[in-house]
Amino acid sequence: MSFTFATLKTAIQDYTQNTETTFVNNLSRFIINTEERILKECQLEVFRKNVTGSLTSSNKFLTKPSDYLSSFSLSIVVSSENKFLLYKHPTFLQDYNANASTTGEPLYYADFDETTFLVSPTPDSGYSAELHYFFRPNSLTAGADGGTTWLSTNAELSMLYGSLVEAYTFMKGEADLLQLYQARFQESLTYLKNLGEGRNTRDEYRYDKVRREPIA
Repeated sequence: MSFTFATLKTAIQDYTQNTETTFVNNLSRFIINTEERILKECQLEVFRKNVTGSLTSSNKFLTKPSDYLSSFSLSIVVSSENKFLLYKHPTFLQDYNANASTTGEPLYYADFDETTFLVSPTPDSGYSAELHYFFRPNSLTAGADGGTTWLSTNAELSMLYGSLVEAYTFMKGEADLLQLYQARFQESLTYLKNLGEGRNTRDEYRYDKVRREPIA
């Protein structure tokens, strides 16, 4: 089973038995919110890619790609070798390199804001950089009614039950049904996580576990 934009909207209305105009006008928002929850909770290889860029001397900021969702790894080239930077909380970087004018080979990076990374120490010269990251794909709602996406084809239960959670929350619907759909959504996410992360079939190193340290 898979959903097109049209068939998912119809399914939401059928399950909720709601065709009220305000409700129907918010169907796209229910779907978008569901996609966002899935993408943030499941690291799926199909939504992973890499780009190259440059760190410039005395500039501690690096612009993120426009479709950036979360990072997998960030590396710089030093003496023809890739060196991976460790992901940290921004406050760690500020404490580590309190004087931004002090430069050196970057060792750490952090999310500064939605569009920018912060690196530390401040680069002492120019470095080629490679970012491996999870990206935000186009929403099912961005296409025609007959269109599909990877999520609507391969994560159809997550799309359905997540949208129903959003719909019943919007409607202030029956608590027992909301609880049921939330449980089914979480169950579908667990399956999707195992499918995407391959926990049962690959060891951490071969699987390329996200190169991050716990945030202190």
